[in-house]
Amino acid sequence: MNKTLMAGALLAALVSFGAQADDTSSNPATNGNPANNGGWTGSGEFGFASSYGNSRSENINAKLGLNQENDLWKNNFFLNGLRSKGEVQVQDQQGNTVDRLTTTANRYDTGASVGYKLDPRSYVVTALRYEHDDFGANLWQGIVSVGYGYIALKTDRTELSFEVGPGYKRYRPADVSESVTQPDGTTATVKVHQDTVSEAVGRGLVNYKYRLTDNTALEDTLLIEAGSDNKYYQNDIGLSVSMTRKVALKLGYQVRYNSDVQPGTQSTDSLVTTNLLYNF
Repeated sequence: MNKTLMAGALLAALVSFGAQADDTSSNPATNGNPANNGGWTGSGEFGFASSYGNSRSENINAKLGLNQENDLWKNNFFLNGLRSKGEVQVQDQQGNTVDRLTTTANRYDTGASVGYKLDPRSYVVTALRYEHDDFGANLWQGIVSVGYGYIALKTDRTELSFEVGPGYKRYRPADVSESVTQPDGTTATVKVHQDTVSEAVGRGLVNYKYRLTDNTALEDTLLIEAGSDNKYYQNDIGLSVSMTRKVALKLGYQVRYNSDVQPGTQSTDSLVTTNLLYNF
């Protein structure tokens, strides 16, 4: 209940702050034009859901993104988090089957890219990304890459850009469950840690933005990190509808794929979110 109240208070505060920001942005001396702050823009997302009664679940996800684009630089920073709890059936010490609220998702990822423009459309980019996932195909993975970026299209409504280049990736596959025989003859299940894998990869990024109407925007981002041992693909598509100049509702759909997974682990993960978005 306390988490629900805190989430509701946060959403109300964001809406209130967004309305105040609209009033402030009408003042030319205090508007948030990116040209006045070095080309920096940003956004934050927050979503929370909780259910009690016949079933119990708690889900929370949050995102933060910062972007800069001016005559010399095209930079990006992001931080995402996902945590979920659900009611599952487990056996207690007496062997009875009971319902228990347990963590079913716990993931965060962060990254940054720094792009130096060679001309208004092309740039050299260095990118970093790190991810930790307690329930994914890999417990953690990190990559550093360099490459070339190109802004193929940029108008008031549409933007399309590409990035491609080599990189170096390290990751640790998820633990494997194995049955072992105890000294007393009973069988127990233990987690076996997997060795860390290192490999050269090719990184690609495609980012597409399209403003459908004055208050509705679509964005799709495809990330590719392909190596000889594992190929990782991630696609994020989101549709946002503005309520004010600063606050919007956003529907997002994410698909993540790993080609090399442990037995009992699925290659594809998907996530649907409905979040409150705040632009700053």
